[in-house]
Amino acid sequence: MMKFASFETIVEMIYDYLPRKKDEYGKGVQTTVSFAGGYLAGILCAVVSHPADVMVSKLNADRLPGEGFGTAIGRIYKVIGFGGLWNGLPVRIVMIGTLTGLQWLIYDAWKLAMGLPTTGGVAKPESLKEKL
Repeated sequence: MMKFASFETIVEMIYDYLPRKKDEYGKGVQTTVSFAGGYLAGILCAVVSHPADVMVSKLNADRLPGEGFGTAIGRIYKVIGFGGLWNGLPVRIVMIGTLTGLQWLIYDAWKLAMGLPTTGGVAKPESLKEKL
């Protein structure tokens, strides 16, 4: 959900930051913005999901026979601590960021091939720059 919730907002923020309007850039720049927006959305996704994914992996590997869910989580958390929930995050960021960036790049490349505009749609009446 984080990928979808953040991607378009990030792309709009990138275009608001760039000196020209989206339509003034070529297809190459627009798909590069899509990749960058996807990569950043992937980073957010990795950060949000990582602690829960670590705990699920630990539960699957270390849960004792007949042990209750809550008891297992408490026991595992006592062993790994808060910091342990974040082990491996840099690798996940590279993996999920790259995959998500490529997914959105392919999505917008397909849209271009079909004659549709890339993500970043219609300009809003008030850009982010004007708000700041």
